[in-house]
Amino acid sequence: MLENGKTVLEVENLTIRFSRYDKGLRKSDLTVINGMGVSVGLSELVAVVGSSGSGKSLLAHTLLGILPSNCGATGKIRFLGETLGPRELAELRGHQIILVPQSVTYLDPLKKVGPQVRNDRKDPESIQAQEKLFDYYGLKRETANLYPFELSGGMARRVLLSAAMMESPRLIIADEPTPGLHLSAAKKAMANFRAFADQGNGVLLITHDLELALEVADKIAVFYAGTTVEVAPVKDFGSAETLRHPYTKALWHALPQNGFRVYPGSQPYAGDDIKGCPFAERCQMAIPACGGDIPTREIRGGLTRCLQAV
Repeated sequence: MLENGKTVLEVENLTIRFSRYDKGLRKSDLTVINGMGVSVGLSELVAVVGSSGSGKSLLAHTLLGILPSNCGATGKIRFLGETLGPRELAELRGHQIILVPQSVTYLDPLKKVGPQVRNDRKDPESIQAQEKLFDYYGLKRETANLYPFELSGGMARRVLLSAAMMESPRLIIADEPTPGLHLSAAKKAMANFRAFADQGNGVLLITHDLELALEVADKIAVFYAGTTVEVAPVKDFGSAETLRHPYTKALWHALPQNGFRVYPGSQPYAGDDIKGCPFAERCQMAIPACGGDIPTREIRGGLTRCLQAV
């Protein structure tokens, strides 16, 4: 696969719908993601933030080709410049594209964790690499002989991180990789992702922890109600005035060091018929035109879907 010299990952206009039955045999589609986009450049770590239900984990599952059977996705996904379909995603999964999952239940409960991390490889080089990773994450080497139920939650997450780093991927998708880890272990995991990106690879970090993301990321992609409302360089989070979308500004003000201000209202439900900007009902700057089509615009070196941004 040839590199285009610019990006590891590009997602354009991603829309995801679930098929469901309402009453009796009446079938309908529920749109949960609409027009979402994000890109990860070479040597870049991009953090995706947003509240629960904004579509962060669904994006990860789409990129790995593991959406449920009643789910359909449209849009474009490019990896190292090549457009991918379901077959190509399946071939890359676990090799060129690696998931660090949100849930520790991804570990096989009937198998010792050492062989799981090594993907059953028994050669001395693989064993040495696994031991080195365990050392790095503060896991005793005898941990390799334990089953998942014998691990604490933090140990299980460190095992998952080790498994991801055992391969030679070009893109790591880290879906909430730090809950359950104490702060020093979480920072070490973030430093490892940063180092991986700096080697010419890409990291898509999905997280609720905006503060931690700001320490290691190059860009922050802000999701709200199934769409991307802003993509901003990390430096722009130094002040609310340098951000573009009102929801991003609300996230900034919600940080403890910025007043821990709570914004009134709540995110729309995925099944709501949302027209225009999904944040419009909560936005003090909303105008009638916000109920129509909102194009993505480049403003001051970032991207936003807001008619009022300047």
